[in-house]
Amino acid sequence: MDQLSPARPGAATRAEEVKPPKAAPKADPVPAPAPPAAAETEARPNWRTRALMFGMPLALALAGGAWWLLSGGSVSTDNAYVQMDKVSVAAEVGGLITEVAVDEGELVKKGQLLFRIDPQPYALTVAQASAAIASARVDVGNLNASLAATNVDIKAAEEDIAFAQSRFERQAALMAKGFTTKADYDAAKHAVEQARARLGQARADAAEARARLATGGSGTNPEVEAARVQRAQAEVNLGRTEVRAPSGGRVAESDRLQIGQMMVAGLPAVTLVDTEHPRVEANFKETDLADMCVGQPAEMTFDAYPGLKVRGHVETIGAGTGSEFSVLPAQNATGNWVKVTQRVPVRIAFDEVPSRAMIAGLSTDVKVITSGGCK
Repeated sequence: MDQLSPARPGAATRAEEVKPPKAAPKADPVPAPAPPAAAETEARPNWRTRALMFGMPLALALAGGAWWLLSGGSVSTDNAYVQMDKVSVAAEVGGLITEVAVDEGELVKKGQLLFRIDPQPYALTVAQASAAIASARVDVGNLNASLAATNVDIKAAEEDIAFAQSRFERQAALMAKGFTTKADYDAAKHAVEQARARLGQARADAAEARARLATGGSGTNPEVEAARVQRAQAEVNLGRTEVRAPSGGRVAESDRLQIGQMMVAGLPAVTLVDTEHPRVEANFKETDLADMCVGQPAEMTFDAYPGLKVRGHVETIGAGTGSEFSVLPAQNATGNWVKVTQRVPVRIAFDEVPSRAMIAGLSTDVKVITSGGCK
């Protein structure tokens, strides 16, 4: 009979320590996916999709139609600029600038002093011309006295001729009777000739004096009149030393106005811009002129002033294209000609005073309303 082997110490303890692993808890069952919807349900678009599909093309069509309808009643261009009359003021006489009365950008009125040139040389010229007048008047007085003297000489010469002629006749009668000498006869004859020569000289002097005193119908001696003209010219030049504004406007390009600078006659010194009467010069394509006429209303906007809109009207349509008035007009060779749409300058006048200051050269967008047609 087999004997049971004695149990080894600690065996029961190991058996207790070694325990079978616990079973993992079962996960919750995953719900089965929903059965797919029908194909026609998935393909059906919602309301947003329908709005995009049908609303966007409709909106584009309406916008295009509106643009087509409205654009047919107007023409526009962005090739337009604000223009103002500009006057270049130059000194009519040369000299040293002694005073500058205006600043850059200042508004001036017609007749206002701009600058002054040293007047002293021109004042001396006036004084010299006045002296020339006085001298001419003295000459006239001397001529009158000379004429009076020649008249006396003429009368004396005529008396001398009468006396010499009488003496010669007596000597001739005595010579015929043989009571005088040949020498006395010749002396009497010579005295007559001398008296006649003195009369001729006196008459020539009188004629010369009368010629120098002649007025030529003006009532004034020519020498005196010439001196007066010289003084008038000197006074005009003296007045021109004060250069004044020929018209109102804003001062521009006044950098040459410096005290002490020598001003040359005829050289532009300052520019006056007429800011009171601005206009717009718009260069429209020749294809835009079919329905455009003078007097049609226009609208103007400006790049410098967003949101500003000014009403105006077509004042004039240019008599020629821009290329016709260019310094070097285009000359296309035969066989190498390419047609280019020409631009015609159209002047737009303002119907209202803009709320912002206009500046010459501002870029402008112009739209001319042509729907009313030409009147």
